[in-house]
Amino acid sequence: MGGPPSPLFAGPSTRSEVDVQAFLDHARSFPQRVTQQGGNLGKLAHGQRPMALFITCADSRVVPTMFTGARPGELFELRVAGNIVPRYRPQAACGVAATLEYAVTALHVPDIIVCSHSHCAAVQGLMHPRQLSFLPLLEKWLSLSGHGTRAAGEPPTARTARVTHSDRPDPDTVAQLHTLLQLGNIRSYPFAATRIAAGKLRLHGWFYAVETGQVYVEHPGSCRFQPL
Repeated sequence: MGGPPSPLFAGPSTRSEVDVQAFLDHARSFPQRVTQQGGNLGKLAHGQRPMALFITCADSRVVPTMFTGARPGELFELRVAGNIVPRYRPQAACGVAATLEYAVTALHVPDIIVCSHSHCAAVQGLMHPRQLSFLPLLEKWLSLSGHGTRAAGEPPTARTARVTHSDRPDPDTVAQLHTLLQLGNIRSYPFAATRIAAGKLRLHGWFYAVETGQVYVEHPGSCRFQPL
């Protein structure tokens, strides 16, 4: 078959055990390099006060600290397949919900960034559900994203522009709409809604192009993403 491999599968790679050894070597020398560069990590032992909760995909090509320039202690990261935030379910035990609650209620982060990205396997799965037949757990997880449902607090434009809106939807457009849906899902959490209403919490939608490093942001209320 011609063309690039499906994003659902691993791409060309030269992975070997040597790669893991490189990680070990880097970790072994890290304390010394921190000292030589005049870094001071000791203050981090006294607690954290991150500037934002950054919710993004677990994809290995997305490295938030690389394109934000954030230093240790500045970003509270939540990484999960498809950067999905399920809607508020008070009786459900969910790691995403627990992390969101801790960031908003305990750490009082003033900003939450939801960042989708190009060539996302989760988005491809939403667009082509049949490709998920061999990944039943991922299929169930994606069903919590909010696509195909009418959710309160969801941006009006995103509410009608579903992944099924077109026979040939653009993956990047779907990923950006997916970002807006997750922002709507965050608003369904009472503790988040309260702080948003009080002007103490701001939500931001980002989209990261893995092939160029370009970051696109949504102007609040516009449902449109523009490059920085």
